[in-house]
Amino acid sequence: MLPLLKPIPIKERFSIVFVEKGEIDVVDGAFVVVDAQGFRVRPVLTHIPVGGIACIMLEPGTRISHMAVALAARVETLLVWVGEAGVRLYSSGQPGGARADRLLYQAKLALDESLRLRVVRKMYAVRFGEEPPTRRSVEQLRGIEGARVRRTYQLLAQKFSVKWLGRNYNPDAWDMSDLPNRCLSSATAALYSVTEAAVLAAGYAPAVGFIHTGKPLSFVYDIADIYKFETVVPVAFKIAASSPGNPERAVRLACRDVFRQTRLLERIIPDIEDILSAGGIDKPAPPKDAVEPAIPNPENLGDAGHRT
Repeated sequence: MLPLLKPIPIKERFSIVFVEKGEIDVVDGAFVVVDAQGFRVRPVLTHIPVGGIACIMLEPGTRISHMAVALAARVETLLVWVGEAGVRLYSSGQPGGARADRLLYQAKLALDESLRLRVVRKMYAVRFGEEPPTRRSVEQLRGIEGARVRRTYQLLAQKFSVKWLGRNYNPDAWDMSDLPNRCLSSATAALYSVTEAAVLAAGYAPAVGFIHTGKPLSFVYDIADIYKFETVVPVAFKIAASSPGNPERAVRLACRDVFRQTRLLERIIPDIEDILSAGGIDKPAPPKDAVEPAIPNPENLGDAGHRT
């Protein structure tokens, strides 16, 4: 029997890897992409350190074996099956997480309108760096947020000298979208994936949102939007301004770098806990037999500078 693995804390992981046109398998215990050009004779193996990655995006042309899925689940790495450039989400895994006490806490905050409003106001304050206007409903705050977002798009387009006609794209006709919208869609898809991995690792439900509602990833969108204009949106406009030959690839590489530079994976889970605490209710204590959170942070042996 294989020994139990101790997953690497999400804050210490590499953010995201895209795989396109390859077969993912486990060879000699290693998670690899097999590129054999249709033949299993002298294949080219690309090793992926699956335990050190938060999320793996599986694009069209990719196949994955049962053993590879099982290994990803054991090391708590999120697998996401997506469309071209990561824009359309077909399916995703559930790497641990989903604890009943966390789900009940999240649901109670979302179902009570007064508690929900407190959480939404906290999200607004964290995102924009200022307190939102008083005596506003969730719908009114959503409208104020939308106006600020559209204005920010315009300012970034001016900064990078990009022609901007508004946020508009059709995932069913990807090539028909203009370059800025294609870059933005690729960039936000990368952000949503790493955010979903963090939400699941913390034990919460991606579908139970506060600003966004009624979608499978509503809470993911809520949390990702906090970081969007700090990280991926400026990257997307910068790439669009340079008109690269393969803009989707350029955006992915740039997003990976900005995730590392901003230490995004270190920040998401603490920020989630801080935002939800704005509701002002106590988090329910987990039962004695509750499964521990996926990808827990290990206890330190010494002070803050001690390496464990």
